[in-house]
Amino acid sequence: MSLVRILALFPALLASSIPAIASEGGIAAKAEQLFKIGYLPVTNSMVTSWVVALVLIIVVRLAVRKPKIIPTAGQAVIENLVQGVLDLITPIVGPKVSRPAFPLLVALFTFILIQNWSGLLPGVGTVKIFRHGTWVELIRPGNADMNGTIALAVVAMICWFYFIMRYAGPRAVLYDLFGNKADRKEMPAIIYYFLFVIFFGVGLIEVISILFRPVSLSFRLFGNIFGGENLLHAMFGLQKWVLPVPFYFLELLIGFVQALVFTLLVSVYIGLICNHGDEEHGPVKHEEVAIPH
Repeated sequence: MSLVRILALFPALLASSIPAIASEGGIAAKAEQLFKIGYLPVTNSMVTSWVVALVLIIVVRLAVRKPKIIPTAGQAVIENLVQGVLDLITPIVGPKVSRPAFPLLVALFTFILIQNWSGLLPGVGTVKIFRHGTWVELIRPGNADMNGTIALAVVAMICWFYFIMRYAGPRAVLYDLFGNKADRKEMPAIIYYFLFVIFFGVGLIEVISILFRPVSLSFRLFGNIFGGENLLHAMFGLQKWVLPVPFYFLELLIGFVQALVFTLLVSVYIGLICNHGDEEHGPVKHEEVAIPH
């Protein structure tokens, strides 16, 4: 098992083994409703997600303002993030799809990263309001709510379906799933035609794995963030000032790793079908991405 995988699973495993002995008791198992907009219940995780998204938009706009040829410090930070994500995903998804898929992937990485780190802010899981005879958490990390991570996974998979159909096409998708990849000239005909059955069976297994991709994406992200939050609460219950400090740094790392893993997995899903044959076009050219006005 790789070090990254161990670090990714560590908070969830450790939190499950440490009782929440603190008075805070950790965050609740599910998000709690704060109010309704019509028939839509609004939970504390939804409010946190909205606030994070709004703050992210404001910070980016204030950092960039009007793009300049000689960038300001804020513009340089945003441009480095944008170019870094583009350079990361281009070899994975392929040059043909890198620019169309880039807005989705950079948005997933940035939003998930800030959402993960928002759980480290003071007051998360501890600031509560009294409603209907019970105390309700006012602030809860967006990715510690299964509804939020499922929504991210569903959006990612819908976009994945669009990209593979738009830039590979139904014929290429069907061939990638069920087609016979063997070379007819290198084997007897009876073996070649028998391989059609084998590849069709493998394709059915691949379809099942595709259907489970949203489950794995959402559960992995939710489990690590929810487990990490409860781990921090447990550490605060044991000791208020010194003991939680290394776990804060661990959660910073885990938050980054989980955002990166989610983004890379979606990139790999796209590239598995859309990145065939790109090698013959030579090395990937790294394009500069301009910040839009």
